[in-house]
Amino acid sequence: MKKENKIPLLWIMGLAILVFVGAFISIGVGAVYISPSAIVTYFQGSNPEGQAFIIENFRMPRIVMALLVGAGLGVSGAILQGIIRNPLASPDVIGITKGAGLAAAATIILWDDSPVIALPIAAFIGAGAVTVALYIFAYRQGVKPATLALVGIALGAICQAGIQLLTVKFPVETNAALVWLTGSMWGKDWTDVLLLLPWILLLFPLALLLSPKLDVLNLGDDVAEGLGEPVKRARALLLVVAVILAAASVAVVGTLGFVGLVAPHIARQLVGNRHYFLIPASALTGMALLLLADGLGRGLLPPTEVPAGIFTAVIGAPYFLYLLRKMSVTK
Repeated sequence: MKKENKIPLLWIMGLAILVFVGAFISIGVGAVYISPSAIVTYFQGSNPEGQAFIIENFRMPRIVMALLVGAGLGVSGAILQGIIRNPLASPDVIGITKGAGLAAAATIILWDDSPVIALPIAAFIGAGAVTVALYIFAYRQGVKPATLALVGIALGAICQAGIQLLTVKFPVETNAALVWLTGSMWGKDWTDVLLLLPWILLLFPLALLLSPKLDVLNLGDDVAEGLGEPVKRARALLLVVAVILAAASVAVVGTLGFVGLVAPHIARQLVGNRHYFLIPASALTGMALLLLADGLGRGLLPPTEVPAGIFTAVIGAPYFLYLLRKMSVTK
């Protein structure tokens, strides 16, 4: 193994250990406190103080969901930042999650007796529709990174305006939509986990496989084309992977903001810019951030739960301002 590869691998191992410890601690957090010794006893095959039901049906599904969503949003953000070559790019900034939010809000508000499966399907379609519009409007300009970013921001603003119009026009029906738009792990079960798991298992290895293309794209379009990389096709393929990861994630838990922005940045500080290391590090960092946000939401004011999306915004918004300031100082 090359010497320069050892440090990124060590950071990835450290992040994996952090995620494991965070998941273990998170099992005990909530309205009913479960001690670490009781958790260990449960994993040894016992039913400590009758708490196995809580662990199996309430804590474990939402922890697994937080891990999957954190990984999906983290990897999606890393890919988008590589495609657009802009550190401020993320699924929520360029309009993908806003498209999912508009479709989900319309489903909740306008379709009272909709089946449970309709909501994630609508959110997935909404995110996909924004992506198609994004690519169509950007295609005439050669799908350049700056164009993708600007068009994405504009489409996100349009979707946000649509959400606000629905909430104003149907004030009585908006409560459920607002809860979903905030983003939360509350009420998630193994059925929800199974809806998201196949996407993560399929697309995470694909993202790793495509990571060399991101490294080449970061050299600039002219250099990438000179190296024989079909830039438009590579960018389109990577965009599809990033969008599906983000759309599948927010379709299940709601429009969690800033995870796709913050996680890749933290990971990049640790492992560098090579995407073969950055993608798994971004996934693990996203897992850690969402575990922290969900744990705070459950443990801060029990038995009341604060949506995880509030804490991701509290963490992410100042970080976003920090990045803006850093970019302005650099320029």
